[in-house]
Amino acid sequence: MSETIVRLAARGDGVTESGRFVAGTAPGDRVEADGTITPGPHRAIPPCRHFGICGGCQLQHVDDASYAQFVIDRITGALAEQRIDAPPFASVHLSPPNTRRRASLRAERRGKQVLLGFNEGASHRIVDLRECHVLLPELVALIAPLRRLLAMAMPDRGRATVTLTRADQGVDVLLAGFVVEGLAAIEMLNDFAETHRLARLSLDEGYGPSARWCPVPPTITLGGTPVALPEGAFLQATADGEAALVAAVRETVGNAATIIDLFAGLGTFALSLGGQVRAVEGSRDAALALLATRRVPVEHRDLFRRPLSVVELANTGAVVLDPPRAGAREQVAELAKSDVPRIAYVSCNPATFARDARTLIDGGYTLARVAPVGQFRWSTHVELAAAFTR
Repeated sequence: MSETIVRLAARGDGVTESGRFVAGTAPGDRVEADGTITPGPHRAIPPCRHFGICGGCQLQHVDDASYAQFVIDRITGALAEQRIDAPPFASVHLSPPNTRRRASLRAERRGKQVLLGFNEGASHRIVDLRECHVLLPELVALIAPLRRLLAMAMPDRGRATVTLTRADQGVDVLLAGFVVEGLAAIEMLNDFAETHRLARLSLDEGYGPSARWCPVPPTITLGGTPVALPEGAFLQATADGEAALVAAVRETVGNAATIIDLFAGLGTFALSLGGQVRAVEGSRDAALALLATRRVPVEHRDLFRRPLSVVELANTGAVVLDPPRAGAREQVAELAKSDVPRIAYVSCNPATFARDARTLIDGGYTLARVAPVGQFRWSTHVELAAAFTR
């Protein structure tokens, strides 16, 4: 007896009408009793030779309509787990291929060969990337030269992490996990950076990042303001995804005269909003970079250990928060008791977002709308910007 795939589960497997999970299927595919799959109308041809092995992408085999529905289903499913009815949804924003501006790759040297790429799915084995359809072309263009550099700089059987970020001045490269010794090796790194016109080349030999090549301090422009870019700093994955999230936050905040941006990072939202904005950030380097713009007052504060209290939130027109994947349990507990009329909650984890949404709703807030964003093209990683009103 054959069955039809009706939806995609959280990890990208297809699910049949009877609840059977079938890996590598798309909505509309037919699955026979012997496991034979007949492609349906929503199946796409994966563009990358590494698809199916590389852990960077799970959904290259589905069309954009199904991928967009997957993003929505991830969010509505998490809300349902917390007994929250789905609010109105904005159209799903999907970042185009070859637009991701940051990536963390793994490297391993085996004799004269270096493997450089993402890990395989659910594995520590490295997929040696020969192409990538999610990263910006200038990041992809550096993979082969970096492989040759690491073959000379890394010890045999050595492992490293390579972080690539597109800064305003070019590509920022951070190499971590091995020690570079000797003048010749250092000169080799400098020559590499100059040849490839890097914005910066930094090493982390176990004591934190240290710039070895940096013609001018790298910046990232946020809200029209160049902000100093610390090594390995968090950025939204794509510029267009960032713009979609900023637009959703602006819509929620509206004309609020006073705004507090919690988990402000480098100022993605704080520098893009009108009114009187105050930023709070737990990372020292990010807080100092944002403070140096002289655009907004910044408080360096660990919001997990010391969330803003109800008293500190008083007389605030709107709050923006963009916490890490763990969510903002402690801060949300205070917000739920506050009288802040509007909250813009940006999340990269539907499960912790739904948990925090439950707290806010129980405190008297209404989940007014959600803007879903798929920045990590073809992956199961989902982001959103939600509007809460009191």
